[in-house]
Order: sequence, then C-alpha cells, then structure tokens
Amino acid sequence: MLFFAVSTISTVHSQEITGENKNNIATILQERPSTIKALETALKPALQDTLVLTYFIDSSKKRKYHLGEAFALNQLGAIYQKKASFKRAITLHTAALSASELAVNLEIKVFSLNMLSLAHLRQNSIQSALDNAQSALFLAKEIENPSDEIKKNYNTSLNLIGNIYKTLEQWEHSIPKFQEALELEKQLGNNMGLALNYQDIGESLEAQGKLSEALINYNNALFYNKNIGSSSINIKSNLGIAHIYVHQEKFNEGLRILESLLEPAKKLGNMELLSELYINIGWTLIHLMQNDMAKENLLKGFEIAQNYNFNNELEEAYIFLSDLSAKEGNHEASLNYYKRARSIERKTLNDRNIRYVADLIYRSETEKKNSQIEVLGKENEIVKLKLRKNQTTLLISGFALALLGGILYILFYQRQLKNEKQLLTLESTMLRSQMNPHFLFNSLNSIKLYIINNEKKNAVHYLNKFSKLIRKILEASSVREISLADELETVQLYMNIENIRFNDEINFEVVVEKNIDTHTIKIPSLILQPFLENALWHGLSGKEGVKHIELRVKKENIYFTNITITDNGIGRESSERIKKNRIIKRKSVGIKITKERLANFSKGYQNSFTFDILDLYDDENRSRGTMISLNIPVI
Repeated sequence: MLFFAVSTISTVHSQEITGENKNNIATILQERPSTIKALETALKPALQDTLVLTYFIDSSKKRKYHLGEAFALNQLGAIYQKKASFKRAITLHTAALSASELAVNLEIKVFSLNMLSLAHLRQNSIQSALDNAQSALFLAKEIENPSDEIKKNYNTSLNLIGNIYKTLEQWEHSIPKFQEALELEKQLGNNMGLALNYQDIGESLEAQGKLSEALINYNNALFYNKNIGSSSINIKSNLGIAHIYVHQEKFNEGLRILESLLEPAKKLGNMELLSELYINIGWTLIHLMQNDMAKENLLKGFEIAQNYNFNNELEEAYIFLSDLSAKEGNHEASLNYYKRARSIERKTLNDRNIRYVADLIYRSETEKKNSQIEVLGKENEIVKLKLRKNQTTLLISGFALALLGGILYILFYQRQLKNEKQLLTLESTMLRSQMNPHFLFNSLNSIKLYIINNEKKNAVHYLNKFSKLIRKILEASSVREISLADELETVQLYMNIENIRFNDEINFEVVVEKNIDTHTIKIPSLILQPFLENALWHGLSGKEGVKHIELRVKKENIYFTNITITDNGIGRESSERIKKNRIIKRKSVGIKITKERLANFSKGYQNSFTFDILDLYDDENRSRGTMISLNIPVI
C-alpha cells in the first residue's frame, strides 16, 4: 500500500519536478552510489523536498536500486518526524528497513533501525524504540573493519538508548550511554555527534538540578556546533542555558536568549521547539511581572501545542497560565487551568504505562503474568465500583434524611456528612499515594530490566512480590483498620520492591519484642508506608555507604504500643538543602495525610495516636539519621 501511494503521488506530480532534478536523479540511478554519504551528497539540494524524494523513491524502485529507495524513504520519514507525524514516519522507516534487506547493505539497515527507533521514542513506544536501537547496535558491533559511517551509526544507537533511559528518568543509565558515545565521537572527530551528546548530558543534569554542570555541557555543545551550524542544536542548547538562567533568577539574561531564538526556530520549522520557546518566554515574563506580555506568549505556545498535539507543552502552558491567573487574583481560572494540566499529565502517564505494560506482557509470554495483570485490573474496578456505590448511597440517604428531619437534625447530619467525606477523601488520597503512577511505572520498569538482562528468575520473583503488594494495598484500602501483622507484611513487600531501585543496598530490619502479639493490635490500614518512603527518598537516597532502616515494635506502657522507624540517612537539614536545589521536586504529602488520618482514627479510642520525628546526632553533633516514633493506643 505504501509503495502504491508513493507511486501514485509521484505520477500525479511528476510534471511539477524540474528538468534539472530529473536529470540529477537519472544520473544517480545510472551511477548507483554504494554509500549513504555519496547518496546524501548527490541528493543534497533536494533532501527536504518531499516531491523530489517521492519521485526518486518511485524511480529507484522501478530500477531496483534498493539502497537509494531505502535512503529516500528514511529522508522522507525524517521530514514527517519534524512535523510530529510519527505514525506516518514509522510507516516510511519500516518500508526503508524492508528495502535495506533487499539492498543487502548493513550500513543502510543500521541507519534505518536507528531512524525507526527515534520515531518510536518520539511516540513514547519505549520498548519498540529500545528493541530497534539495540538491534542497530548489535549489527554495527558485529561488522569487521567498520567504516566511519558505521561507527557514527553505532554511536547514534548509543545516544538513542541513552535518550530512552532519559525518557524513563533513569539518569544513572542514560548519562553513561551519552558519555560512551561522546568518547567514541572524539575518536572520529565528529563534531555533530559531540554537540548532540553534550546537549543530551546537559538536559539530563539540568533535570537532576545540577545546574552548573548542565551549563558547562550546554556551552560545550554550542562550541562544537560552531563548526556545523546546526540550527536545532543551537536552539536547544541555548534554550537549556536560558532555562538555567531563569532558575538562577537571571531573568533578563534568560529572556534575551529566548527572544533571540524565535526567528531561527521559525525558519527551522520545528513547531515543537517554537511552542516551547513561546511558553518559556511567557514563564520568564511572569517572573518579570509583565503579565500581559506573559499571557500573550503563553497563549501563542499553547495554540501551537494544541494544533500539533504536543502534550508536554500543553501541560506546561496550562501550569504557567494557572500561576499567572493566580497572581492576577482570578482563582477560578487558575483552578481550571490547573485541572487541565493534571488531566493531561494523567493521560500521558496512563498512555505510557499502558504501552509499556503491553510490551512487557507480550515479551514475558507467560500466562501467569497475564492473569496477574488481569486480576489487578478487576480488583481495581471493584474498588472503583464500591466507591461509586458508597458515594451514591450517601447522596440518596442524605436527601431522604433532609426531607424527614428538622433544621437541627439537618445541621447535625451535614456535620456528620462532612466528617465522612473527609475520611473518604483521606482514604482515597492515601490509596492514590500507595498506587502512585510513578511508583507503579518505575517498579515495572525495574522488573523489565531483569527481563532485558535475561534474569528471568529475578523478574518472576519480584513480579510475584509486586502483584502481592498491589493486592494487599487494594484489600487494605477497603477496610478502616487492619492488624499490625498484616501491615508489617505489606511494608516488607514494599521495601523489597523499592530496594530493587537502590540495587539492594538498603538493609531493612523488622524487630518485634517477644511480649507483643501483632495479630491483636489494630492500626489504620496502610499507615506505615509514608514514613518508610520518607526515610528512603529524603534520608537514604542522598547517602553514600551503608544504608539501614530499622522498624521496631515494643510495649511503651499499659496504654500504648510504640513503633519506631529509624534510618541512618543524611538527616532532615541536609535533605532540605538538597530539595531546594532540585529542579524536579518530589512532593511529600504522605506524612501530612497520615497525620490527618491518625487524628480522625483516634476518635474511636480513649487515647490519641501520636507520632514524633526526631533528628539523631552523634557525639560530635553530626547527623546520624532520623527516627519516627509512633504511639498506638490500646483499646
């Protein structure tokens, strides 16, 4: 079908191709260049002309010049990638891969695999992008005495794999890939490859809040780009520098750079970059209190993003419009913009998770994993149905009681309804925090790495633990209280899963004193996980060396059972300093929700649930960690 469409287009428009182009194509078909570089040189005047490329594809197919056919299909696919028409680009690159098989040319095959990987990556098809990049890497590595072009394609595959990890926010895997490609590009003296990898390293470092290091890499990218003159690299690297300046409160310098990039971006025709520039200009103008100009630029960026379905830019525009509306006192508009941003974020996460899980299930090829995913989906639907049923019941009951009761009874009922709604909101919020999309996605991604590395035993082991954890979370979310024994089992599973992402560096120990019967002690469901999450991400994630968390249960007195969670992390003071320097900040709402749940739950007891957060110091007044002390009342 693709070839029929290409042939038809070529026939319809052939009369519009100039004689010069026809003569040039006839010469190429007669000489039949055998390398990509030679073809690129021969077709250089028409590399961005879709009409000429289509005519060349048709002519190459008729002459069975499959190398030229594959090359032109890839060039046409690249044009559609720039226009964000990724499905059409994937179709063209797939056709180019088929033509490369007929050409029996490894150079064009590796090139086609890389182009196909890039298109899948931009469409967020992570597994397909990784498969094609790894195939290209394998083919290029197996070639004896590779040419410089093969070496460049090998480095491109490394860069693509780095970008895949960057998309997954796995900086510890992405940056080494970029650095490996960087060293190989230095050996080749390939300024284009050097500039691209320095730019990607800069973006990865900026995302981690390492602004000074990111700035150095962006400047390195611009240095090597001087010899190339790539508009795309120039715009992206300068955009990164401007972004850093704004974060450093150098608003005027950042604005000057951003405004200078508008015209080059328009000439380049990259609408995604243009949308991002307008949005960042609007964001900078908000800081400079130029609200009218800020809104004008934000709306320009928003309009482009909406027309081309750029979800990341749409979400960013909504967030900044929300901030601007709040500053202008229009809180209703601010809330509406914020809700739209969150809606796009949820859709993006869901789309990516669904696509990723689908790939994982397909490649695992085990009925057990399929059934586990299905069970989780059904249990999730049951919870949703119960919530809807409860909400409907509450509304109907409230309406009936309002008709039958007097004014005093109505006031009393409204107060009770408010308490119940608060409890339902707290439980629902806690469940969402337990079922956080980032946690689910990152946990599945960690298991996926075992599959990729052919560690099937570990993959099955941790997938079983993950499914059991999700099942226990869903079961616990439907009850008000559970036994301490069940809660300890749940947090043990949670720590096992989280420990994968810490390379099993964390020593987690549960100590229960002999005079404690954990089966008779009742606590609010899912109450301990937020404390452990805080210890992991704020205490231990920034610590070097041995990492330890101890959960101890003991009898405080006849009225209380005491639970302590002690970590040997960096302490709250150091954690707060690191948090302020981060660009992407991890929201810590779990402790606040837990405090509200404990206060609400205490209404059924004579004494109240209490907890304290204590900073631990050694003899030299240096931080040696944090301890959470939770007192549970005895009925």
